[in-house]
Amino acid sequence: MTKLVLLNKSDSIYEDEPDVVYDFPRAYLKAVQEAVGEWIVYYEPVKAGPRGYFAVAKIERIIPKPGAQGRFLAMIEPGSFLPFDREVPRLLDGRPMEVALTEPDGTPKKGGAVQLAVRRLPEADFARIVNFGLPQDLERVEATRYDPQPAELDEGAEVFERPVLERLTRRPYREVAFRRKVREAYGYRCAMSGLMLRNGGGRPEVQAAHIRPVESQGSDSVRNGLALSGTLHWMFDRGLISVADDCKTILVSHNKVPGDVVGRLLAADGKLVRPGDPRNAPHPENLRWHRENVFGRSLPEGPTPWDGQG
Repeated sequence: MTKLVLLNKSDSIYEDEPDVVYDFPRAYLKAVQEAVGEWIVYYEPVKAGPRGYFAVAKIERIIPKPGAQGRFLAMIEPGSFLPFDREVPRLLDGRPMEVALTEPDGTPKKGGAVQLAVRRLPEADFARIVNFGLPQDLERVEATRYDPQPAELDEGAEVFERPVLERLTRRPYREVAFRRKVREAYGYRCAMSGLMLRNGGGRPEVQAAHIRPVESQGSDSVRNGLALSGTLHWMFDRGLISVADDCKTILVSHNKVPGDVVGRLLAADGKLVRPGDPRNAPHPENLRWHRENVFGRSLPEGPTPWDGQG
């Protein structure tokens, strides 16, 4: 097995969805077959945009693309996709991040391997790219972002050095990475109320909600996330609110949510706030899944967040 770099661009002629599937021609079949069960790194080519290396995922299997002779689909293992906390530049101090793209004198190569849509990636290059994009101390960085010495971190405690692959599969680490990317994508503003709330210390009160839960094969892609206030996150997870098939109109289960609560909590126009970058907008398939599997379901017994509020 071998790790790979896969080129991806939003306007590609191929039907890629980085957290679900990678569409590729027969020329790359052998290399992709070698990577089944292994991790890959997504890369945005120079002509497509500035992101460089932007995410990791794991290939689960390969299937022929239905109705497309000579094309194949690499199916991404559910729950493996993770965007980098910080996008990794193509060059660091003038040198490529990949050994295969580097001349003996350290300068970048031109043509040849640089233009390949699928490139084999040595373990050392993979670790270097991931360590840059998903730092070891990301959980500490987030915990101390608004509180230099939070109670849960002992003074002088060192960051536990976790191997790269353990970090990529460890749920608490992934939750922190997902939360940071989703809240950033929405500018720390609630997607359904439009409000940007911060506590006295400047900490954003907005949370990151998975549209399709991880336990239901939802991914940690920003396109499977919404930035929501605590109450709206609770309502969304319990199917009291959702988003229509136009991907912008907020749906409300009016037989379960009082009208005055709707008026207090949701944006007056009833529309979803969109991320600044259209590539981060909720994926229609994730919203469809939520409508069909969560919205309108029976509410469990117990108090609601708005009980007792004026």
